[in-house]
Amino acid sequence: MQFVLVTGAYGGMGRATTEALVKAGFCVFALDKKVGEAVEGVIPLQVDVTSEESIARALESVRAVTNELCAIVHFAGVYALDSLVEMQSEAFERVFQINLFGVFYINKAFLPLLKTGGKILITTSELAPLDPLPFTGVYAVAKGALDKYAYSLRMELQLLGVSVSVLRAGAVETDMLGVSTTALDIFCEKTKLYDCNATRFRDIVNRVEARRIPPEKIARKAMKILQKRKPKFAHTINRNPLLLLLNILPSRFQFWIIGKILKK
Repeated sequence: MQFVLVTGAYGGMGRATTEALVKAGFCVFALDKKVGEAVEGVIPLQVDVTSEESIARALESVRAVTNELCAIVHFAGVYALDSLVEMQSEAFERVFQINLFGVFYINKAFLPLLKTGGKILITTSELAPLDPLPFTGVYAVAKGALDKYAYSLRMELQLLGVSVSVLRAGAVETDMLGVSTTALDIFCEKTKLYDCNATRFRDIVNRVEARRIPPEKIARKAMKILQKRKPKFAHTINRNPLLLLLNILPSRFQFWIIGKILKK
């Protein structure tokens, strides 16, 4: 029996990937803050990825079953949309704690269980290598840092025979899209500094998220990556053409265009 550890296993992408892994004959340690019942092929573990103590307890539970993992797959994450100068410090820190530090804590704890030829797959974002739009900065910076962390980790772990890859996904049909819409509404209501055209900004967000894909497509992509003997570092799916087009332009034109669109 081969074992895989999946974080955020009860979210949209994590759940779909867990199901795909089980169908392929793997046994999955399903980590999340809220977990479901144990079923064949799935061992649920309630874990807070921002807590090293919680992760240490999960490691003990895994070791009670096996001393060997063939892969670690990261889906745990949180979305944020806010002003970089108005958001609460705690909210800013939370984005990094979950999206970046949680991945660091998990990899550090479970690396000894990865066998030679093992794989680590980290879900970042299509925003990671791109210039962020207004008010998506905290999310983009966290995912960008995660992407760079993954690259650095691959540089190191290749020396140990472990592969690290990132999956830069665009908009996926999960609960996180509802979170982004709610976050936008809250921001437009509470901001005191930005007298911007909220309707126009909402239109930009809707255009970015218009081309959504089901989480099952992410699962199939993840499975292909995990099944490759030597997967490449970066994998993309559902990239938004408007974001790509905007990022082709020099920075001064990007600033000018967004300013024209959002200023009343």
